[in-house]
Amino acid sequence: MPASKLYDMKGAVVGEVTLSDAVFGIEPNQAAIHAVIKNHLANKRQGTQSALTRAEVSGGGAKPYRQKGTGRARQGSTRVPHYTHGGVAFAPKPRSYSYSLNKKLRRLALKSALSLKAAEDSVIVVDGIDMSEIKTKEFKKFLDAIGVSGKALVVTAEIDQNVVLSARNLPGVRTTFARLLNTYDVMDARAFVVDKAALEAIEEVYA
Repeated sequence: MPASKLYDMKGAVVGEVTLSDAVFGIEPNQAAIHAVIKNHLANKRQGTQSALTRAEVSGGGAKPYRQKGTGRARQGSTRVPHYTHGGVAFAPKPRSYSYSLNKKLRRLALKSALSLKAAEDSVIVVDGIDMSEIKTKEFKKFLDAIGVSGKALVVTAEIDQNVVLSARNLPGVRTTFARLLNTYDVMDARAFVVDKAALEAIEEVYA
């Protein structure tokens, strides 16, 4: 059964937390993780790329030269794709790249990602992530105290504006809360820093 040390905001170890086997101890399914991350990135695409086809480029109404007798290949327009200033063949048009995956696969992927973090000893449980005021410097001290550097995902039980605003200027640090946890953010972070109350909420939902 996986376990993690329990830290306070000053970085002192105040206990140990046993992690749920059903959420943090399963055999990771790499295919599910790949499918969900691919879906996440596809859904983020704007899909606004656009180019003009030969029908949409202005000009080109007149035949550039006579059909026969010039020794050249016949041409009906100067806006065909192989001409300079011509249209684009198979031009991209605005479209939606989003698609959906079933809930069972998304749950499996998230539990697989959390289990990978637990296996790597990258799950850091904090006994109450709380900021009395918005101070990026103090939040950086907190992360340093618990040994977190580089990319990190900080998870609280509910939206905490002081935590969100204190962390937003730290490179590589993202914040979220238990109900908005997703596979991409978990896999993208090197450290998974979670409030004890948020951990209980995650285990209650996904166990």
